[in-house]
Amino acid sequence: MGHFAKIYGAGPLHLLSGVASLVVGAYAVVKIRELGAAGNVAIWFVGLIIVHDLLLLPLYSLVQAIAVRLARVDAVRALPNAPPPPRVLLTNHLRIPVFVSALLFLLFFPSILQRNDGYIGASGLAADVYLERWLALTAALFLLSGMLYAIRLGRSNAAYRAAGS
Repeated sequence: MGHFAKIYGAGPLHLLSGVASLVVGAYAVVKIRELGAAGNVAIWFVGLIIVHDLLLLPLYSLVQAIAVRLARVDAVRALPNAPPPPRVLLTNHLRIPVFVSALLFLLFFPSILQRNDGYIGASGLAADVYLERWLALTAALFLLSGMLYAIRLGRSNAAYRAAGS
């Protein structure tokens, strides 16, 4: 496997996942062309690229920079004369639940905001359950991430104390 990685630049699983992504993408293109909505999808795709690159990327990069700066200030205040312990970054434990929650909201916002009158009959669910379920799922994601952060922070501090004594 070392020879393959040397020639290709990554492991065989990387190549397999890349080929699988291309196959899924090709299947989606074929299905979109069968529906006759290729122009609409292309417009949405280009629009989403523009919105992401011009609006969302600068916005979440700014939020990330602020969060990292605040974390650094807190670390310097905690131990001004001692080397800081190996940190477990809080931003990493906030990024994933925010991303998953935002993605779910983006996918299901008509249902969450109760703007899906025609879809209610097809799903079999009442319109008022989506917001509660999205909020519960978001809370569960943050709770799980917070618990994982506390565990990792405890282990990091215990290892720092053990190395120092």
